[in-house]
Amino acid sequence: MSRLAGGVVLVTAHDEDAGPRGEDVGMTATAFLSVSIDPPLVLVSVRNGSRMDDLLAEQPLWAVSVLSESQRHVAGRFAMKGRISDRLLFDDIPYKRGPLSGAPLVGGALSTLECRTEQRVEAGDHTLVIARVLGVDLPSAEGGPLSYFRGRYRQLG
Repeated sequence: MSRLAGGVVLVTAHDEDAGPRGEDVGMTATAFLSVSIDPPLVLVSVRNGSRMDDLLAEQPLWAVSVLSESQRHVAGRFAMKGRISDRLLFDDIPYKRGPLSGAPLVGGALSTLECRTEQRVEAGDHTLVIARVLGVDLPSAEGGPLSYFRGRYRQLG
């Protein structure tokens, strides 16, 4: 599967129950795709037992930022194993809070989507989370998409 190129997104959600102000959680994903146009549905695959899997089992509202080729550092930061707390990961990344989901929407992304989970399907060591798209924004028209191929982030062209 490493020979199948994929787009790179940052999936985010806000955990209201984590402390007095809550906590933002983020995860880099390459297994993200459009499922349906009518109604607008998307799918993301999350590793079972991960922080994002646990949160999305409880929090139905979440967001996706489609990363541009200049945002490789964002993708790498949220894909690290044994990483620091999510709160620190968001510290110097420009974002705004989604009006529908409350989740961080990364500045400079090619597009952002706010979603509500409609179905969860266990599939091996991952869970497929299918969600309805509630809102879309196009914060940046600059640059091409960030992609992932043969274990590395790549640019088109």
